[in-house]
Amino acid sequence: MQRYCFYLCHAMSVSVNKPQIEALRKRVEEKYGQPLATHNAFIALMDDIDRALREHLSESTLERLWGYSTRGADAVSLRTLNVLARYVGFTSWPHFCEDLHFTSQVESEEFAGDAVSTSSLSVGDQMVLAWLPDRILTIEYLGGNRFEVLESINSSLRPGDSFSCLQFQYGRPLYLDHFRRSGSSREARYVVGEEHGLTSINLL
Repeated sequence: MQRYCFYLCHAMSVSVNKPQIEALRKRVEEKYGQPLATHNAFIALMDDIDRALREHLSESTLERLWGYSTRGADAVSLRTLNVLARYVGFTSWPHFCEDLHFTSQVESEEFAGDAVSTSSLSVGDQMVLAWLPDRILTIEYLGGNRFEVLESINSSLRPGDSFSCLQFQYGRPLYLDHFRRSGSSREARYVVGEEHGLTSINLL
């Protein structure tokens, strides 16, 4: 575990699939004060980082890290992680990782608690997700971190809607990146279970 943490915290770039990255994104959104779901929000975050740290991260870099950009990103640089860690009150990315480890918010490569990583799925796998008060969603994995809605009960999501996601975590909100309505090419970011998180994750 210690060897893994040292590699994760000191590598020149880190895979965006790591749960520590998702934890950092959430901490940044808490600091910023709202979910980052529009181009203007990323520009405002860029300006806020400039003012707070006198460090520049472009809005395109931030959008790729959050999965908002159509270009996406497989990895993020150590410099970007260091700047974002400082933005949320830590001295560096290694300091942020160390804090997560000792507060047990992240264990090894997975979040503590029940979770499903997209990397563990095969094309055609299906899941049923639930969140309060009575929302139920059945989705199918299409490959390339992308999912399609098969059935939606008491939710504003509709069959045929699609989105990208890297991790499904019990008790945490689910962020649907590159969300598209059925028949539309327009993309947005959608949050599921924002207040109480997912209450159930079942592989079929």
